Amino acid sequence: MLLRLAYSMLFLCLLGIVDAYAQNPMRRLPGMGGGGMRGGSTTQDSLKRRDSNEDSITIWFRYLDTSTVQRLDSSIVDFYKRFPVPANHVYLGNLGLAARPLGFNPILKSGWDPGFHAFDPYKLRLDQVRFFQTTRPYSELGYLLGSNAEQIINVMHTQNIKPNWNFAFQYNLVNSLGMFKNQSTNHSRYLFNSDYTSRNKRYHLYFIALSNSMQANENGGLQDDYDYMGDLVSYQERSAIPVQLGDYVPYRRNVLNSALNTGSRQRTTTYLLRQQYDLGRKDSIVTDSSVIPLFYPKLRIEYNLQYNRHRYRYFDRQPQDSFYIKNYDFLVRPANDFTIEESWNDVINDFSLYSFPDEKNARQFLKAGISLQNMTGTFTDGKRTFYNLFIHGEYRNKTRNQKWDLEANGKFYLAGYNNADFDLNASIKRYISKQLGYIQAGFQNVNRTPSYIFEPGSSFSLVALPSLNKENITRIYGSLDNPLKRWNLSASYYLVSNFSYFTDFYKPAQASALFNVLEVSAEKTFKVGRRWNWMARVQLQQRAGDGPVNMPVLFTHHRFGYEGTLGFKNLRFAAGLEGKYHTAYKADFYSPLLTRFYFQDTATLRLNFPDIAAYVHFRIRSFAAYVRAENLNTAVSRDGVFGFYNNNLAAPNYPYQGLMIRVGIYWSFVN
Repeated sequence: MLLRLAYSMLFLCLLGIVDAYAQNPMRRLPGMGGGGMRGGSTTQDSLKRRDSNEDSITIWFRYLDTSTVQRLDSSIVDFYKRFPVPANHVYLGNLGLAARPLGFNPILKSGWDPGFHAFDPYKLRLDQVRFFQTTRPYSELGYLLGSNAEQIINVMHTQNIKPNWNFAFQYNLVNSLGMFKNQSTNHSRYLFNSDYTSRNKRYHLYFIALSNSMQANENGGLQDDYDYMGDLVSYQERSAIPVQLGDYVPYRRNVLNSALNTGSRQRTTTYLLRQQYDLGRKDSIVTDSSVIPLFYPKLRIEYNLQYNRHRYRYFDRQPQDSFYIKNYDFLVRPANDFTIEESWNDVINDFSLYSFPDEKNARQFLKAGISLQNMTGTFTDGKRTFYNLFIHGEYRNKTRNQKWDLEANGKFYLAGYNNADFDLNASIKRYISKQLGYIQAGFQNVNRTPSYIFEPGSSFSLVALPSLNKENITRIYGSLDNPLKRWNLSASYYLVSNFSYFTDFYKPAQASALFNVLEVSAEKTFKVGRRWNWMARVQLQQRAGDGPVNMPVLFTHHRFGYEGTLGFKNLRFAAGLEGKYHTAYKADFYSPLLTRFYFQDTATLRLNFPDIAAYVHFRIRSFAAYVRAENLNTAVSRDGVFGFYNNNLAAPNYPYQGLMIRVGIYWSFVN
């Protein structure tokens, strides 16, 4: 039903596009030329009178809790800006299944955490919400279709109701049947946000309503008693290969069939209401036709009310006879419709004060606040309530000469479930020159209570848990970034103690020994010819000490191709080859019931061949298209059979797809 509604909305929007485009053909691409920023700062568009019938648009945005103004990115070369899973991540063989990065990625945030992060790359977070300002209504539509009924739908619309009041709406869908049995996914996310500023510029109101609904059928990987991937004669149809969970489910090529047979459903909903009132000095600019009011804040009062709801459920309609007994030490096979679930509601009330030392620089401020968090968890055995009381502070200074950017923030839990948790973060960034770009250095320290999934009270706790100490993670990082020369160099050093993890499908543990991780990455786009470019990214990482962390020593991502116009004024064209490779390593296993990757040090994962894709991307004014053939490396001829069957593994027993053809169209337009 949801997919039918989405298709209907997409069709109606497309009709609207055709009508709008016929009446208002764009002369400039959104985010390209004639926009709202010059030299890294916004133009004072409010100081000039605009013709309401002109075709161009001034649009910019910023993220919550940031002051940096950004513009829309109309580039087409990097497909992963459109794809939900980053290039340096792996996912379990079908888009929408559990994903994780190839590098070290600890939780660097204190406070309460439920412990379910396998679907994080697909989720929309508060720090990703964009607050727009636009002179005309602006919309984006995107649709990507891939092999095996894979589809991604993106819809976004924003407009200013009044010059001081904007709203934005966003809807995203990820739906895929997969190549193997019982691995279909159906993720959707919704976002509505608005920001309002009073005419006298003293009062600010921000509102966010977002929801993530994640559903993934889990097959537990291929049954591991036979080389199904090598038997091309018997298993050319990959959906015939036996799997460990949901093997009873017949494979159907029906995108409207989104039933949860065996797998996980996770839903998170967040509402945020932020109100600010400023005290300071009024001023104005007088023009020939009007008076433009200005306001310079000295003190800001802020109140935040945030409500979050989390639901986590594992369901198996017909449990396999041996899977739970073998891997989770169940004494007997679970009954049909086997379910484990828990849910959380939490409310955060926050009061903060800002001080602005320099009235001409609103991006320099001191902030101090106090928050009360009330949580209610519903589990298999009933409800429990918790609370947290914490203080937080922040200092930021983006200097008026645009050369220095300083930031420091911290949080400390005074009482409650997470008593004595804290996190500290400080960084300094400076513009050096055109040749070197920006240099940044930073320090981060987090002392946190292990995620709630490690607690005996969790519905997903299947064994008596040991007493766990607080995790402590220190990160020292730095970077050199030159957007003009198109290169970046960064490094992070982690020092970790009391790291919590799982050693088996369900057994928790904590590393008592101190260990560290060093990660260095470099990226550079080389000019090979007048229109030919080679992007090379290399990520090196190494663990020192006896820590429960495995990762490849080397991950590298390359893209080589043509980037130009082919002689046409309004055309942007890119075509070439793209490849990814990582060295052999002991990859984490995956626990379907807990929806978590877990540490293992027995099986080594090696790529059969680097992942290779061929691509053609182009943009014509506000229309962009992506055509890609991925996993070309899986081509094989064996036993008289040719096909794309030489699958790489994302994790033990979890192969990627064979050949994937993806075609995506993205259209931005001005109403």
